[in-house]
Amino acid sequence: MGSGDEGLKVFLVAGEASGDRLGASLIRGINKFSKNVEFKGVVGPEMELNGIKSLFDMSELSVMGLTEILPKYFKLKRRLKQTVEAVLQYKPDILITIDSPDFCLRVAKQVRNANSNIRTVHYVAPTVWAWRPRRAKKMAQFIDHVLALFPFEPPYMKAEGIDCDFVGHPIAALDPITPDETSRYQKKYSIDPQQSSLVVLPGSRLSEVQRLLPIFCGVLRQNEFSGFQLIFPTLPNLREFVISYTNNLPNKVHVITGQDLTAEEATRQRFVAFSNAQAALAASGTVSLELAAVGTPMVIAYDMNWLSRWIISAMLRVDTVTLVNLISQSQEIPELLGKNCRVNCISRELKDVLNNPTQQNAILKNTMDLLGRGDTALADRPALAILENL
Repeated sequence: MGSGDEGLKVFLVAGEASGDRLGASLIRGINKFSKNVEFKGVVGPEMELNGIKSLFDMSELSVMGLTEILPKYFKLKRRLKQTVEAVLQYKPDILITIDSPDFCLRVAKQVRNANSNIRTVHYVAPTVWAWRPRRAKKMAQFIDHVLALFPFEPPYMKAEGIDCDFVGHPIAALDPITPDETSRYQKKYSIDPQQSSLVVLPGSRLSEVQRLLPIFCGVLRQNEFSGFQLIFPTLPNLREFVISYTNNLPNKVHVITGQDLTAEEATRQRFVAFSNAQAALAASGTVSLELAAVGTPMVIAYDMNWLSRWIISAMLRVDTVTLVNLISQSQEIPELLGKNCRVNCISRELKDVLNNPTQQNAILKNTMDLLGRGDTALADRPALAILENL
């Protein structure tokens, strides 16, 4: 089915910006190897550039943490029902759910219960190696195929009878940042090339930013960081909140949203901003890999509601949650989680990183190599894995 002219119907579901980027690359790959493909789904702006109109605004699904989800429970439940009904009405050959497992796996399960002829693929293996290990066993009942971003993940899935391919991570295919890109970025946002920069990334969800930004700003008010200009790449819907919290900082602050750019251009601009910073202070998540891709040393800090923190801490099965550490099997990237996500702890680690700017270089490079850097066919691997298994 993957190479012919008989047509292929694909329904995609993504719930976050990182999933949107993965989905956009996947769509391009499928179109490259399979003719006459029709796509529908719940998608973000980058996937919409490929001609798909989203069933509803994907950002409605971008919540994290048990207590953060509770207030939106009934709305999420309605969106779940709407999505499942849309899939069943469309009758695709394949349902591809991308990351956001709490929502996406529920969609896949309900679709499978109603129509066993629709093939189900989940892109981005859930973190069964970190917590909720029984999830893989449950997934085997309704997921046919998993695409894994990390090389250590397939054994966890295959042990439960799920087909699983390590397809590498698209971040490893990032083109190097050019001097021209740096110059345009500095000019566009009045970035002083003679002054050192810190890039600050308190998350992509409002709940994260509300919790982390006050702590991060407390760090940045410390005297040792007064000489840095502060770069806050964020999403357009978070711009006003970020500005309201940062306008009292003594440093020169640049809040960058890429609102006037295409989704692809805005993503590229983030990497340019990252590459021009001496270091980053960032929330836990995929952003650690984005920073690694351009060689920017980092400190990771994260906290959540006390109840979510307590429950997740009790279930956690790894001693680090930072992806760079997990992939490289090291503890080189400092992370301040939960009770340690405090101004004094973060300040100490960030100061140490700035005093030893090359200390993380080898780990960042090794991480990208393990994710597939140098493989000229890296971008094609997810599409080929799906089509070859149809």
